[in-house]
Amino acid sequence: MLTTNCTFLENELLDVARLFKTRPQFIVHSFRFEEGVFYNAFEVDGEKFSFADSEKAENELVFKRLERRFAKLRLYEILSEKYGEKMPWGALTGIRPTKLAYTEIENGHDFTALFRRMQVQEDNISLVEQILDTQKGIYQKRDDNTDFFVSLPFCPSKCAYCSFITAPIDKTRSFLPEYLDCLERETQASIESVKNLRSVYIGGGTPFALDSPDLERVLKAVEGVFDGAKKRVEYTVEAGRPDVFSEEKLRLLKDFGVTRICINPQTFSDETLKAIGRKHTVADFYKAFEMSKKYDFTVNIDLIAGLEGEDVQTFERGVQKAVDTGADNITVHCLSLKSGAKLKEEISYIENNFISEMIASSRRVLSQNGYLPYYMYRQKYQAGNNENVGWTKAGKACVYNIDVMEETADNLAVGANGISKRVFTEKGLINRLGAPKDLRTYIQGVDGLIANKRKFFE
Repeated sequence: MLTTNCTFLENELLDVARLFKTRPQFIVHSFRFEEGVFYNAFEVDGEKFSFADSEKAENELVFKRLERRFAKLRLYEILSEKYGEKMPWGALTGIRPTKLAYTEIENGHDFTALFRRMQVQEDNISLVEQILDTQKGIYQKRDDNTDFFVSLPFCPSKCAYCSFITAPIDKTRSFLPEYLDCLERETQASIESVKNLRSVYIGGGTPFALDSPDLERVLKAVEGVFDGAKKRVEYTVEAGRPDVFSEEKLRLLKDFGVTRICINPQTFSDETLKAIGRKHTVADFYKAFEMSKKYDFTVNIDLIAGLEGEDVQTFERGVQKAVDTGADNITVHCLSLKSGAKLKEEISYIENNFISEMIASSRRVLSQNGYLPYYMYRQKYQAGNNENVGWTKAGKACVYNIDVMEETADNLAVGANGISKRVFTEKGLINRLGAPKDLRTYIQGVDGLIANKRKFFE
């Protein structure tokens, strides 16, 4: 589909082409740089285009950034004109627009000028401004900051849109005893690598899919992380699906000092829940939420815009119902095609003519009810080329989500498919170390993983 004389731009340009529902049969691109001018030439289905852009590049890093930026912008302009479509984020294809905004600010630039140049819509520029404002007092770049993540890849059932490694726990339960053994060992070995602890997050999967004794083993293992850090911090358990909630599990979390939980209905429509493979009802969600209220957790609710069969009115009613619960955080996700998800096996492009209206309505309802946007990220193959946004009541923003999305702290991850990150803020460098996704492979290789991680965080 695409050829270019600049290999490192191939995926960048393909990402631009994938923004559009209609796509060209072939694209030929060539780049050259002469006397301070970036020249980009394109042939798109037989039509030829050429562009010349001048901007000073102080060093190699800036040069590469401009080379990428001009090529993507010019291809976006060609395809936008050709197909009569404008994207919410214009020619920006990266998953962290707020991180790009911070980079511009740190370099002494007005990020809004760059975003307008890249043809980002004004409401999204405003969204980024609001997020940066909400993050004040939490956003922090320090080389010794650490967030600790525990992966529990077990679920009651697998949803149609899910790309995680999870399988129904009835099929993976036989791995659980050995998995927990390995998780305890890996957690204990990781304590020495924790520096300035910012937050702890136990995610999945669905951690509450574990029976109470198994969940208690995980919580006991994590206690060592706090002991090593000498302080308590924000502590999240992504409890998850309402059908696996119990008073016993909630009491366990409270006893171990958990401060924040996630209860994820995804929708307030029983018909949709059945269609996407969830084994609970809306009534189950309300029961779980009420059960949780007595423990005084900060509570997050997840919703997904663009689920099959839902129109704007159905989704907006769901957002309002989430608001009516009084939840501290409400995260609005856009449906995304992901490798490994049943949905992606069945379709190649999410067609939803109302997705942008859904996102606009969620912003309106949440803003009117006092919620502030506090983090955001984008994904490839996302419905309407929109974004996922976390909303919060004042003073209730999740530190872990901000650190992870802005990549401002080390992320020390344990468990299968855990991705550890080492952030060098002064160098502008991020190194990654991934654990095996497959449960059996993780269990068999945990000793090597522990050794590699110790070196990684030295």
